[in-house]
Amino acid sequence: MSIGIALQFVVVLAAIWMGARYSGVGLGLWGAVGLLLLVVGFGVTPTSPPIDVMLIILAVIMAASVMDAAGGIDYLVRVAERIIRANPKYVTIVAPLTTWSFTFVAGTGHIVYPLLPVIYETAHQNGIRPERPMAIATIASQQAITASPVAAATAAMIGLFAEKGMSQWGLPQILMICVPATLTGVVAAAIVSMFVGRDLRDDAAYQERLRRGQIPAPQSAGERPPLKPAAKLSACLFLAGVALVVLFGFFPELRRLPGAKSPLGMPIVIEIVMMAVAAIMLMLTRVNVDEVPKTATLRAGVVAVIGIFGLAWLGDSFIAAHRDVIVPAIGHWAETAPWTFAFGLFFASVLLYSQAATTRALMPLGIALGIPPQFLIAMFPSVNGYFFIPTYGSLIAAINFDLSGTTTIGKYVLNHSFMIPGLVATSVAVSSGLLLARLMF
Repeated sequence: MSIGIALQFVVVLAAIWMGARYSGVGLGLWGAVGLLLLVVGFGVTPTSPPIDVMLIILAVIMAASVMDAAGGIDYLVRVAERIIRANPKYVTIVAPLTTWSFTFVAGTGHIVYPLLPVIYETAHQNGIRPERPMAIATIASQQAITASPVAAATAAMIGLFAEKGMSQWGLPQILMICVPATLTGVVAAAIVSMFVGRDLRDDAAYQERLRRGQIPAPQSAGERPPLKPAAKLSACLFLAGVALVVLFGFFPELRRLPGAKSPLGMPIVIEIVMMAVAAIMLMLTRVNVDEVPKTATLRAGVVAVIGIFGLAWLGDSFIAAHRDVIVPAIGHWAETAPWTFAFGLFFASVLLYSQAATTRALMPLGIALGIPPQFLIAMFPSVNGYFFIPTYGSLIAAINFDLSGTTTIGKYVLNHSFMIPGLVATSVAVSSGLLLARLMF
């Protein structure tokens, strides 16, 4: 590798590092700074920005944001609460399956935040160490993103395959592999979590805090503010849109126009369906359109789009400029053990804190290396490495909501409550995915 390419790689890493420091929109903005340096300083020709991916995410986020403004997210949370509270003794299994399911449906892991206090109270009231369900439920809410048909990360995968002329690979194949794989990983991690830490009655530190009055007594479920009138309707309409996207994905003939040689691409279908669903929701729920841009869902979606815009553009441009050098240099490694590419995805996601940005930044390299698409899909859940360093929002929220003090960051930082369930869920999901990919394709 020449000195010039090495220096450009340093620029790319520096841009990622600076973006990770700022997080949020900083990822995309510093990605643009890195691209500027490559273009001006090294004469790199920029590739086209990932327009399709960004448009898919915006379309889905618009539908989810209208649902949020209409109270649909609150409705889904109430449903999840009832499921969790109805099975208190098995909360360590039920809670992660619930957070996985609702993230799968909504396409965002943010749905876990209002469920965390419910999970804590349910566990604490029944004498179960809250760390167990709290940690794995948080991990499960992120694992589902790599299986959800309307998540930004899945949009990135669909858009990437379409962009590379691999339209035979898309949503159906992603769902067929990642749904059972991530569910298997979550269940395995939940079973392991049942044996993590001491039971509350045997935990000396917990008992001492309880004796000193530092831990509030378990609370019963309190009164909740009433739902908005159109909350249930908005949730049903959004779910209908999700079902329609999945239907079009599995049956290409449904999206074949009269006289057309091939079906419409899934990126276009997702954009049309979800924008139309958003418009229908606005009409039927009569939500104040000015409330939509104020929702947390829309803000999170815009952050994801900006992150992908800058960071993926930077990565694409660097790889495209030096494909003839990069691919042969590591091609043998990818040929002999393609599964090791999952480690690259995992540790990149640790830095980027975004499944979508990691997918869009590194998956093109996997395609360039000649790794079969089914194995790239199987390795997709490895972009869930955000938990490795415990600074992600949902992890911090889980620690703060656990008033018993059992969900913690350890003395050595990496020995935290989320490490074991996170590693188990991710490794089992990827292993299961690789097995399914080999059997089905």
